[in-house]
Amino acid sequence: MEQNKSQSSSKLPLIIIAVLALIAVILAVFLITNTGKLRVLEQEKEAQRLAFQYELDSLLIEHENVKREYGELAKNLQEKDSIIQANASEIKRLLNTQWEYIKVQRQLERLRNISQGYLHQMDSLYTVNRELEAENVRIRASYERERTITRELQQDKETLIGKVEEAAVLRAFNISAKPINIRGLSGREAETDRARRTDRIRICYSLAENSIAAAGTRNVYIRIAQPDNKILVAGLGDEYSFLYQGNVLQYSIWRQVDYQNQEIQVCADWINRNTQAPMMAGTYFVNIFADDQEIGQTSFVLR
Repeated sequence: MEQNKSQSSSKLPLIIIAVLALIAVILAVFLITNTGKLRVLEQEKEAQRLAFQYELDSLLIEHENVKREYGELAKNLQEKDSIIQANASEIKRLLNTQWEYIKVQRQLERLRNISQGYLHQMDSLYTVNRELEAENVRIRASYERERTITRELQQDKETLIGKVEEAAVLRAFNISAKPINIRGLSGREAETDRARRTDRIRICYSLAENSIAAAGTRNVYIRIAQPDNKILVAGLGDEYSFLYQGNVLQYSIWRQVDYQNQEIQVCADWINRNTQAPMMAGTYFVNIFADDQEIGQTSFVLR
């Protein structure tokens, strides 16, 4: 019996060692198995992080492309762009630290929605801008048409005014210039063509009928130019001059005519007061002026 007890005591340590060895094997197998699973989980987590990073980069690249494509219009959505950039920075921070799948996924989904809204707003702005540009083109074209019409109407008006003003100008016709010789004490007049016999020059003319011209008193000035172009003046003072289109001219004869829109005949004489000097031989030119216009001309010759 004592022998049996001795044998049992000697086996106990072996049993304990065997049990511990078994436990160690089980623990080793468990650790090996869990380590493999943890490694797989870490690889999956890293793969997911890289996938999130790729999606974030793609969203940001697409956003920048949209901004470049729409150019100046993108400046109208700077606030929305700032929100997108802030969300992207937050997602980058989460991906570079301890992160949660659900939280990052939600942030990415939010960023995706904001980017899509940004694109839709850009499309709307682009459409509105195109419509405004088209409307602007239509308005400019309409404005140019109106300017052209106004310009043409103004030209027609000016042409009509010019025609009316031209039609209202007095016209002299049947103009004659006759050198006169005064004979002896009798004072009898006789026409002459001799320079040395000419005592006066009689200018006669008719003012044409004109219903458009204003009725009333008219100042009519006559200039007689000698062959040397010097004017036969009525006198030497300033009172023997008149204004013609901004220029001061000397006159030979001045008459006031009561014009009442009907044809009227007028005659006036230039008198040679220098009896000691004969008239110059040659061609004389006569010009008649009224209402700041030259209304007629003629010429005559003295021998």
